[in-house]
Amino acid sequence: MNSLEKFNSYPEYESYTDLVKRVDPNKSPHIVTAIRASNPISSSGKKLGIFSGSFNPLTLAHSKMVEKAYQDFELDEMLLLIAKANVDKPVFGWPIEARILTLKLHSKNKSYISIAVSSHGRYIDKITALKQIYPMHTEFYFIVGYDTLVRIFDPKYYNNIHEELDTLFSQCRFIVANRKGVSINDIKYFLNQPSFKSYQRYIDFLTLSEYYANLSSTDIRNRINRGDEISHLVPPSISYFLE
Repeated sequence: MNSLEKFNSYPEYESYTDLVKRVDPNKSPHIVTAIRASNPISSSGKKLGIFSGSFNPLTLAHSKMVEKAYQDFELDEMLLLIAKANVDKPVFGWPIEARILTLKLHSKNKSYISIAVSSHGRYIDKITALKQIYPMHTEFYFIVGYDTLVRIFDPKYYNNIHEELDTLFSQCRFIVANRKGVSINDIKYFLNQPSFKSYQRYIDFLTLSEYYANLSSTDIRNRINRGDEISHLVPPSISYFLE
C-alpha cells in the first residue's frame, strides 16, 4: 500500500480535502481550523503559540520545538498552521490534507494542539487572519527556526520593510530556535545589526540540542530518495506513511 492509499484509508481524509478547498489565497487572509484543542483559548489575554510550517514531513525537531515552546513559555494553546500559498515556493510533496492527517495522528494525545490551514504565507497576513478567530487581546507567539527569522527580515518580501515590520511586531512575538550550525549567540549577533535592533525586544529564544537542531524535512526527503533509514528522525505515526 502506497502513501496515498494509506491516507485514503482514513475516513476523515475526504473531509480534510473539502476543508482545503475552502481556503482561497485569492481572497482576504483567512484561516480554516481542521482540529481544535480540547481546551482552546476562549477568553482574552491568553497566549497562543503558532508553529507555521510545511510539515513535509513532520520531524522530531518540529515535535520537540512544539513541546518545548508550549512548556517553557507557558502557552495556553498551540496552533500548527499550514499555509496553502507559500511566500517562496509552491506547495509540493504530500497534499495539504495528508499533512493535516499526519499532524492529527501525531497530536492525538496532546490536548493543547489545534491544526489549521492559512490562505496566505506572510506572517502579517496570518496575524490578520488569526485576529478574526481568536478573542481580543490574545497574545500571539510564532515559533520559528533561525532560517525563517532571516526571511522575515529580508526586504524582498516588503514594499516598506520597516513600516510593515513595525506593524507585525506590534501584534506578536517570535520564539526563535537554533538550527544546524547556528547557535543562539549567532542569532543574537544577527539581530544586533543596526536596522534590526529595535525588534530585539519582541524576540525570545528556544535552545535545541545539536541532535534536534540538525534535523530538517529537506534532509529527510533526501534520505528517502537515497533509500536511507529515516524512522529515527520522524514520529512513529509519520514513519508509517513514509515506508
